Amino acid sequence: MYRFLWSRQWVFLTLLGLVMIPVMIRLGFWQLHRHEHRVANNRIIATALKAAPVPVESVTHPGAVLPHSDLYRSVSATGRFDTAHEVVARHRTAGNDGSDDDSGGGEEIGYHVITPLVLADGRAVLVNRGWIPAGDDPTAFPKITPPPSGEVTVTGRLRPDETTSETGIHNRKGLPDRQVMLISSTTEAADMPEKLLSGYMELVSTTPKPGPHQPNLIGAPDHSSIGPHMAYAIQWWLFSAMVPVGWVVLLRRERAERIEQRKKAAGEAPQEPEDATPVAV
Repeated sequence: MYRFLWSRQWVFLTLLGLVMIPVMIRLGFWQLHRHEHRVANNRIIATALKAAPVPVESVTHPGAVLPHSDLYRSVSATGRFDTAHEVVARHRTAGNDGSDDDSGGGEEIGYHVITPLVLADGRAVLVNRGWIPAGDDPTAFPKITPPPSGEVTVTGRLRPDETTSETGIHNRKGLPDRQVMLISSTTEAADMPEKLLSGYMELVSTTPKPGPHQPNLIGAPDHSSIGPHMAYAIQWWLFSAMVPVGWVVLLRRERAERIEQRKKAAGEAPQEPEDATPVAV
């Protein structure tokens, strides 16, 4: 009755199921690990945002690789803004921090204003002063309200240098003067007379208070959402459990159909005539 399991169709179906089960289980664990990473990342961000600011030069230095534990760490710095070496990061939406796709999702596209802050010790740190809308001419450097002159103290969130792998933003050559795709102290160091601290600051506040029409400050990152990864993990595991269940259902259906076909074949077969019995005369 079960010899049909050795047919090409059923051998292929069985092998496919045996491959799909471990693959789906593996995909479930992959989503679980993404969920755990998201939760741990949210915890790091929440702790960093609540902490009191520390001097930026105590956390980073030129050429440093910022640890993940310092993501969005609250830092402060005192110095003078160097607008002569100010650049803008292209293809940014209001509130976009470069960590997601830079397409804008239908929102207004503009620039992030990146201004070096020269510290008292002669080094400098890049400060992302916020977002401005793009002008009519994308090849021209936009008009930007200058920051406060003289000595200022700024507080902000420490961010590592942007990379294509982390942000999805592809670097490009041949951009207009003083325009960049990625915010990177390594890249900007080539055009700076001062040594740049690694990473950059995402501006939160300035003392003394700046004048009107400043770039729009970038909001704090959302660390409340855990994303859909746990739900995806559960879905993959349910799918893997459904494979053997579906195989058994198909097996029983195939068996029932074959039994029904045999019954019909037996019912339609011509019956043999009974042996004739001679009649006595």
